[in-house]
Amino acid sequence: MRILGIDPGLQTTGFGVIEAEGPHLSYVASGTIRTSSVDQGDLPARLKIIFDGVREVTARYQPQCAAVEIVFVNVNPQSTLLLGQARGAALTALVSNDLAVSEYTALQMKKAIVGHGHAKKDQVQAMVQRLLNLPALPGKDAADALGLAIMHAHARVSFEAMSRNTTLQRRQHAQFRGGRTY
Repeated sequence: MRILGIDPGLQTTGFGVIEAEGPHLSYVASGTIRTSSVDQGDLPARLKIIFDGVREVTARYQPQCAAVEIVFVNVNPQSTLLLGQARGAALTALVSNDLAVSEYTALQMKKAIVGHGHAKKDQVQAMVQRLLNLPALPGKDAADALGLAIMHAHARVSFEAMSRNTTLQRRQHAQFRGGRTY
């Protein structure tokens, strides 16, 4: 199974592609999509670069599924909103290519890759290098994206086993009797 990891960012969006055959993982590609060529105030143009970049990566490497980092809430709400829009552009690009998308927090990814959720970027880089047998450290954003793909490669096995052994049903939350389900 080929898995694409996406670490969304408004200035730099990291991507990483791995191949998973059972427990064996192999590196395919990684890199970044940068929006620095466009004026910082031109949000629609920057979102288009992210959308087009993710679509290009998807077309080039043909992944079967994707893992995307969930945005955390910053101290600055405006930054969180902007990051959320970048994440939305990446998600839209993925689903427009009919990819199944799983979402994980940075804390979950760091815990799965390094062993604790408050790992630093350089620790994630070093573990990704070791897990994928890379000759050099990947870039910080690419390492996060590869970490998401690695985490999903291992988590999806558990998710598939659970879905075979249980019947999962959508539930309606008591607060939203009017129809919101999850």
